[in-house]
Amino acid sequence: MMDALREATGVSRRAVLRVLGLVGLTAGATPFLTGAPGVAQGQGDLGALQPEEKVDATMKRLFGSRPIKDGSKVIKIDLPLIAENGSAVPITVEVQSPMTSSNYVKHIYVISDRNRRPMNAKFTLSPEIGAATIGTNLRLNETGDVRAVVEMSDGTLLMAKREVRVTVGGCGG
Repeated sequence: MMDALREATGVSRRAVLRVLGLVGLTAGATPFLTGAPGVAQGQGDLGALQPEEKVDATMKRLFGSRPIKDGSKVIKIDLPLIAENGSAVPITVEVQSPMTSSNYVKHIYVISDRNRRPMNAKFTLSPEIGAATIGTNLRLNETGDVRAVVEMSDGTLLMAKREVRVTVGGCGG
């Protein structure tokens, strides 16, 4: 086909590719060359983020009006009583659950009552994981409760919480 194009027009494949490359380069560089502003692009919908949300609103947004049972007998939260630096507070949440295909921990939510955006993390688990244990570091703004809310595969919600004293804030405070 390229031989037919070359015979008919006298243009080689290399020349066509060179022109297409220049057109693409010119189109991409036009805002820089003309001084015209380009369009900024980012990830996600930052306009949907709210500057602050109360913990009650977060709980309602995540769980609606579903009842949340006391899970302090099956949920173990390992968290320091005093966090000297709120920007890196280690937490481990362990749930005593059989983790079978019919009964397992589906999600673990970590929620900090006194943060500007209370939901710190959401972990999604499957029965294949074997044990319902997660660990991460939190950023805590100030002294307050940290909640672990567990959603079971049947939709049951369980919650346990612990207070952490923060001596140096990690979220701007």
